[in-house]
Amino acid sequence: MGHYCSKGVSDVSNHPSNSGIPQHTTPSPFSSPLPPGIPPSPATTPGRKFRWPLPPPSPAKPIMAILRRKSRKPSIPEDGKSGGEELGEVQLDKSFGYSNNFAAKFELGMEVGRGHFGHTFWAKGKKGDLKGIPVAVKIISKSKMTSAVGIEDVRREVKILKALSGHDNLVHFHDAFEDANNIYMVMELCEGGELLERIASRGGKYPEQESKAIIVQILSVVAFCHLQGVVHRDLKPENFLFLKKNENTGLKVIDFGLSDFVKPDERLNDVVGSAYYVAPEVLYRSYSFEADIWSIGVVAYILLCGGRPFWARTESGIFRSVLRADPNFDDSPWPNISAEAKDFVKRLLNKDHRKRMTAAQALTHQWLRDENIAVPLDNFIYKSVKAYIRATPFKRAALKALAKALTEDELFYLRTQFKLLEPQNRFVTLDNFKAALARNATDAMRESHVADILKMMEPLARERMDFEEFCAAAISVHQLEAVAGWESIATRAFEYFEQEGNRVISVHELVQEMNLGPAAYSFLQNWTRSSDGKLSFFGFTRFLHGVTVRNSNTRH
Repeated sequence: MGHYCSKGVSDVSNHPSNSGIPQHTTPSPFSSPLPPGIPPSPATTPGRKFRWPLPPPSPAKPIMAILRRKSRKPSIPEDGKSGGEELGEVQLDKSFGYSNNFAAKFELGMEVGRGHFGHTFWAKGKKGDLKGIPVAVKIISKSKMTSAVGIEDVRREVKILKALSGHDNLVHFHDAFEDANNIYMVMELCEGGELLERIASRGGKYPEQESKAIIVQILSVVAFCHLQGVVHRDLKPENFLFLKKNENTGLKVIDFGLSDFVKPDERLNDVVGSAYYVAPEVLYRSYSFEADIWSIGVVAYILLCGGRPFWARTESGIFRSVLRADPNFDDSPWPNISAEAKDFVKRLLNKDHRKRMTAAQALTHQWLRDENIAVPLDNFIYKSVKAYIRATPFKRAALKALAKALTEDELFYLRTQFKLLEPQNRFVTLDNFKAALARNATDAMRESHVADILKMMEPLARERMDFEEFCAAAISVHQLEAVAGWESIATRAFEYFEQEGNRVISVHELVQEMNLGPAAYSFLQNWTRSSDGKLSFFGFTRFLHGVTVRNSNTRH
């Protein structure tokens, strides 16, 4: 149950020598991170051994160097002396304030799991509520906490485990203890083994129908974590355990050692996770909850076909594949897998993180859609509505036209979210959004300041939304662009816009509408029709998309 890396991408060992590979350092993540000289190589089973340094070059190299520097112990001169051996180390405070009576409460048994920083043991309660009950105990040695960053990582893991509660697919956390040598995390014992082991026992893959049951559980708990403002950052088959050995037992997500709290509109930049499951934007050091969705896409791909969508023998090779390669959906068994399942996986493995479904949206995808599946509240609608209520009337008119063109398939998710807000007399207000968050709150939501987004939605206090306007506010143009029927949706939307919202608009007004600088004038010239000065179809779709000067450049 231990995690296999800390502040770094791991899960690949036994590399061939890198002596013949050019040792480049990429100064910017947006320049080419993949130099010549590293051809694709056959897949190998990933090991769990953490390995420094990472085989360069990769987009992760600069951040990894920074993190290695952070992990070095700082030192100060002793007795006014200076110089190597005469420097004394700064003493790290390794007192966590946890109970110190672990030995009196639990009897340790055999080791059941091992990670880079912790070992997990079977144990049994001696007294109290857990008397006679088997539990899992993750033991982390304080001797391995060699930096303030490492100590904070352990504190955060315990804080997240304590704060998250109330989901059936979340491993239950009992308590944390410490003594002079170790930290002890006492958790629910999962005796059914890893999902990875179960896949292997099935010959490498799951039947499609059984894959659905697994993926629904994964999406459900990840949606719960995301709503609380927690991103896992190391989702992989090894980190999902079955509660019992029988086939129909529940699945539990474990190992929050790399997890973090994410504030509204915050982007994370530390490169963490396991190489085969890492999202492209993690390598570019700007990511949020969407990185977990990518990892779920990799797990779904493995479940359905038994192979990895991105593979290589070295971490550099894996990064190259993640950034540039497309998953294979042509070879066996994909021709025998439903079109809905393939679409589902493709929507999760979109390299543009803005086009990926959220976990809650994925639960409403045609492949998984079932009236018996509970769809949770999605924090994505809060971000979308926040942007909408700050939009100009012209932008709102364009979004309303787009909402009118949505098919029932796209409306299904929006209906579930609107219902979760518990509208009064067919309308929702800011109070509905506040109450919905409060109904779903845990301590983690307070830690990640999720409710701060309500302050940004304050203009909604003077408005109310019916379902039609809610749809306009909650849709994502980027996500719709990934839908197979996007062109027909956009065409119908433009027809509505022509009838109800299109007006004469100058290039100068467009620049102001989109909050762009003078450099934008040149590429906005062809957005309007010369005949009447209104937005053309091309201009309408680009206006919805939200072009900026930076992404209008020709760099690909």
